[in-house]
Amino acid sequence: MVLRKGGTAAAAAGVVLAGFVGLVTLGTYAASGTPQQQGNAAGLSPGTVPAAYQGPIEQWGRLCPDLSPPLLAAQLYQESGFDPRARSGVGAEGLAQFMPGTWASYGTDGNNDGRRDPWDPLDAIASAATFDCALARDVAKVPGDRQSNMLAAYNAGPGAVAKYQGVPPYRETQGYVRNILATARSFAAPANPAAPVEVSAQSAAAIYFAQTKLGTPYLWGGDGKPWQNGRFDCSGLTRAAFESVGIILPRVANDQWYAGPHPSRDQLRPGDLVFWATDLTDPRSIHHVGIYVGGGYMINAPHTGAVIRYDKIDTREYIGATRVTSDGAQALPDRNDNGTVIAPSRPGEPAPTPTPAPPAPAAQAAVQAAPPGRPTAAAAATATGAGTAGSGQLPAKN
Repeated sequence: MVLRKGGTAAAAAGVVLAGFVGLVTLGTYAASGTPQQQGNAAGLSPGTVPAAYQGPIEQWGRLCPDLSPPLLAAQLYQESGFDPRARSGVGAEGLAQFMPGTWASYGTDGNNDGRRDPWDPLDAIASAATFDCALARDVAKVPGDRQSNMLAAYNAGPGAVAKYQGVPPYRETQGYVRNILATARSFAAPANPAAPVEVSAQSAAAIYFAQTKLGTPYLWGGDGKPWQNGRFDCSGLTRAAFESVGIILPRVANDQWYAGPHPSRDQLRPGDLVFWATDLTDPRSIHHVGIYVGGGYMINAPHTGAVIRYDKIDTREYIGATRVTSDGAQALPDRNDNGTVIAPSRPGEPAPTPTPAPPAPAAQAAVQAAPPGRPTAAAAATATGAGTAGSGQLPAKN
């Protein structure tokens, strides 16, 4: 990415460095706040889903008490990366990754055009909510957290949830429930926008790592490996910085966007990730990330021909920020080297195998095959759909 107005910020570097310790200490340890509460009333945080999907997810995410817009958004993101063309190797289709047999029972005409089309994202959003709520009714008498039981039924089937009287003891299902609930926090709008977002205790050390790389030449696709002469691209630098404090981020910038809650511009603290996108209404177009250090500046690896440096964040394509959390980062889907999202696994099934996506004119999307482990609400044995796809406009490395 070429920052339009960033420059090297050489004149400002002294100011940033002089106040660095105070900024990090204040930002990391003095702010207070509590994690956002989830619930049916929770809305979506701006910029976390493509604008065309925000209204429908807000609407259908309140279809039943056990569902919420952030929870529905987190499911769609994990299943397809918001790619309406996603197709798995076992035949799951569209944004919500329905198998045809299950679509026949739960497909919903979300846009009132007289058709139920799994490839239509508005129909897919409505159908995912319809299916979730049917599963919630099936396991309503099972003790425990109702959202967790609903998600477990989505992954392992309502029969398994009823048998074990809660989330089954399957590693895949327990991981699926944990990951969806954690990712939902990144999609949730704060109940009180003026309240501070909880800070990260690892931020200071992540910034320190990035500081040690100042002056290092940029390398597209760089992860800092010895054979790359220790060079980085933008998301390679942020990933390595947080890996140095034990937090593993996804490789590409627009997946890192979902690694935690999203503080507003006036709530930024040192250590927040800051992002840029070509379309400010669509997070799939995020193409650049840096680490905020305070005073309106970040450390970033800007573009080919430049070095890791300080730059201003207040430029044209700034879309927002993420405060990284360990749970949020751990919950995010991984990608293969070709950019394919690795699908959520289902109990008792083999590891998924990557499958190419249908051609798309302006996207570098890929899809991921996954085992057919999603049962219908009527019978736990009926497989419905699994698998995910790359999230829209992604370079192989960002």
